[in-house]
Amino acid sequence: MTRAGVLFSGGKDSALAALLLATHYEVEVVTFASAGGRDLDAVESAGAALGLAWRRETLPDEVLGAALDRIVADGYPNNAINLVHRWALESLAREYPVVADGTRFDDRVPMLGPDEARSLMGRCGCAYVRPLLGFPRAEVDRLAARYLVVERGETGRIPNGDYERELRSGLRERGIDPTPLFPPSHEQTLVRGRKG
Repeated sequence: MTRAGVLFSGGKDSALAALLLATHYEVEVVTFASAGGRDLDAVESAGAALGLAWRRETLPDEVLGAALDRIVADGYPNNAINLVHRWALESLAREYPVVADGTRFDDRVPMLGPDEARSLMGRCGCAYVRPLLGFPRAEVDRLAARYLVVERGETGRIPNGDYERELRSGLRERGIDPTPLFPPSHEQTLVRGRKG
């Protein structure tokens, strides 16, 4: 079976994408985090709850630094999150013939446009698969409620592996309050198990 590396935050979107792909590929879920040693035990447990192999990969300081510079320059996180996402996909493409994520139909970030997706596949020789791309958030929420046990909470208060958590932490380390740079009350999810 062909191997697929799925970017995994531990949340419902990346979990559903991984489960959909597991029917057709040998799926491994991969979480990128800075070398600072952030605790990802809850994310690892989310991967185990899905019955999938999970691993942590390091987000290099130079990538995180470039993303933090982008947030400060723009005054909002969208381009920084996309920068990290593109880098993470390219990193996976060096190892897996199929790379995937949990981006949905109505996502704005992270999101590669059609030209960026074609470029990734052409440059890296991989297939870039987005199994939730046709699903709006309401349908993803319905499927998650049916198949997954999910914890919800604000970014920073839920121990998932989302890029936003890394970026907020990096800004704090630079002495910058991330609060005004990110949307208020942004909900994140963490998969705690599968429903029978």
